[in-house]
Amino acid sequence: MKVCIFGAGAVGGHLAARLGAAGHEVSAVARGANLAGIRAKGITLHSGGKTLAARVRASDDPAELGPQDAVFITLKQTALASVAASAAALTDAGTVFVFVQNGIPWWYAQGLCAARPRPPDLSALDPGGRLARAFAPQRVVGGAVYSSNDVLEPGVIKNHTPGRNMLVIGAPDDSSTERIAALRAMLAAAEIHSPPVPDMRASVWDKLLINFGASLCVAIGEPVRALMQDPPLRELRGRLIEEGRAVARAHGVDVGAAPRRPGGWEQGSGATDHKPSMLQDLEIGRPMEVEAILKMPVAFARAAGVATPTLDTVVAIVARLAAAKGLYTSLHAAAEGQADRPRG
Repeated sequence: MKVCIFGAGAVGGHLAARLGAAGHEVSAVARGANLAGIRAKGITLHSGGKTLAARVRASDDPAELGPQDAVFITLKQTALASVAASAAALTDAGTVFVFVQNGIPWWYAQGLCAARPRPPDLSALDPGGRLARAFAPQRVVGGAVYSSNDVLEPGVIKNHTPGRNMLVIGAPDDSSTERIAALRAMLAAAEIHSPPVPDMRASVWDKLLINFGASLCVAIGEPVRALMQDPPLRELRGRLIEEGRAVARAHGVDVGAAPRRPGGWEQGSGATDHKPSMLQDLEIGRPMEVEAILKMPVAFARAAGVATPTLDTVVAIVARLAAAKGLYTSLHAAAEGQADRPRG
């Protein structure tokens, strides 16, 4: 299959290495030092004592890569707007775009069952509606990734969860298609578990609950291990998860229906020594996914009338930390700034 990885960082690099090593024609959209490293040496993946290497065609111009069978978009929600202008260059008659992001996805309202409550305003996830205009609904595939990875150096990825990597994919309307079945088979053959799912939003919320716990790591500045070893933090994480489950239920989603990753998520696994991406972003100075991972779930809670006192507190702390470093600006703050500007 001809596959493009749009954003070959930690998660995207992991995908590119495994799919390339499995014999697929893989290309990647990358920039800067990462692009130079991939062009020079391809992508190397270290996982569980094994090393995989794949030659990957890379460019910072999607038009150079041409139409694809599938495009896995592994950019963070804060960078998705840049993808809209590139969609046409990567598209032919059967191309699908798999959006692999954390948090509430921009496509959440697409194909939503009429029996479920309508979500709150999601425009913050797709400012100006650029993504909705660029990607026809039938080309959109949702993705929830369970895989801990780091970029050791440009083009070199370390996977912390060997044998337990999972990428759940599904159509926004939960329909079954031959292309999605083929993508799942391709992923499974590359040692990335990808089970069929009757409800894609169950996996979206299930991964979101993991991200809630990870947001505590931002507040304390420590890896996930700290949440498991410290009883008060473990209890706090549990309250966050229960509040998230309640919000999901209020929106017609049973988080328990989401598939389980192979081997679970046990203490002592490589994932617990891994710094979550939001903490890495804070430390490195990259824009943080506060809107998709934290602010939007609170909006879902308000829309359903569900109290989330623990989540509200964590959101306030993380948003403050992110804003203080210039890594997040809330829509409310931006609106206030516009109102304060002199007119005329």
